[in-house]
Amino acid sequence: MKEVILIKLGEIVLKGLNRKNFEDRLIKSIKYRLHHIGAFKVRNSQSIITVTPLDDNADMDEAAECISKVFGIAAFSRACAAEKDIESIKNTARDYLEDKFAAAGSFKVEAKRSDKQFPFTSPEIAREVGGFLADCYPDTRVDVHEPEMIVTVEIRDDAAYIHAGVEKGAGGIPVGTGGKAVILISGGIDSPVAAYMMAKRGIELTAVHFASPPYTSERAEEKVRELLSRVSAYSGRMTMYTVPFTKLQEEIRDKCHEEYFTIIMRRFMMMIAEKLAEKNDCRALITGESLGQVASQTIGAIACTDNACGMPVFRPLIGMDKEEIIEISRKIDTFEVSIQPYEDCCTVFTPKHPRTRPVLKNVIAEENRIDYLPLINEAVEKVKITEIQ
Repeated sequence: MKEVILIKLGEIVLKGLNRKNFEDRLIKSIKYRLHHIGAFKVRNSQSIITVTPLDDNADMDEAAECISKVFGIAAFSRACAAEKDIESIKNTARDYLEDKFAAAGSFKVEAKRSDKQFPFTSPEIAREVGGFLADCYPDTRVDVHEPEMIVTVEIRDDAAYIHAGVEKGAGGIPVGTGGKAVILISGGIDSPVAAYMMAKRGIELTAVHFASPPYTSERAEEKVRELLSRVSAYSGRMTMYTVPFTKLQEEIRDKCHEEYFTIIMRRFMMMIAEKLAEKNDCRALITGESLGQVASQTIGAIACTDNACGMPVFRPLIGMDKEEIIEISRKIDTFEVSIQPYEDCCTVFTPKHPRTRPVLKNVIAEENRIDYLPLINEAVEKVKITEIQ
């Protein structure tokens, strides 16, 4: 028996003349995710992508796990290919689904006939295969209204496919179809979720992390690398730039009033991130800010932060509460890493009473106490580059 994976496309099918570009990008992503597992043929036909192993030892469990995290896929099924002959279809269904019938109390058969040359109609296929399976597995009753298991037979141009169960895909659109952007990544809960959500909208990510040794440790940076590796299971590989931020933070501490520390720090981060974005052909910045969550995330503070750069700033979490964000972080397996007690530079020199309604001209006046442009350029030149696979 030849097991394959059938992939159903999501919103890609709604695209117009550029639909093929989205499909080609999705196929490229699937091939890249599977290349470490084994050799696979990935074929697109009749709005279905078929993934066929070319190696009999290919791990189909691992292949399905990888495919479940590829953006652009609405749903997928592990299926068995059979010859387009009704007897072959019945026998393949009996053998391939033996374990599933042992666990199911009831079933029904549905048929889809894309190849209209096949001599049986869809209702006839369902009736023939259903009756045969009912005889083979008398302990599993037929229930056409609320079955525990639905057996599906799909007659396509190249083969007949039998499966019993559809898995939900990652949704979204293929990474790379939405352009490139820089994610400002900390070690907290929010920014990895923001990265995941923008990758789901087709954004190819470049990560920027700010480190302030000796105030932050190597363990904090390792934590961020681990977070990005977990996000990359969905987003694909990315480059991480670790920015040495100590000098700028010390200058802010020494020369600015305390209540402005956080907002000026955020502005410098945006300036540096924008420079790195331009170097990497990225057209936007992404942050994990949620409105009102902390003092630096009020409308006034966000407006002052945005003034520091000329690029669009995407904030996919802006209207979410913490519980919603945590729910997604658990889903993408970043939550347990995020709560590890290794602090990032955002917690360095935190003011006791930060300005929640900063006035831009006052922020700029405080900022200008520092000769910051040479320090920003120095930080950009001294970044450490790490490739996240």
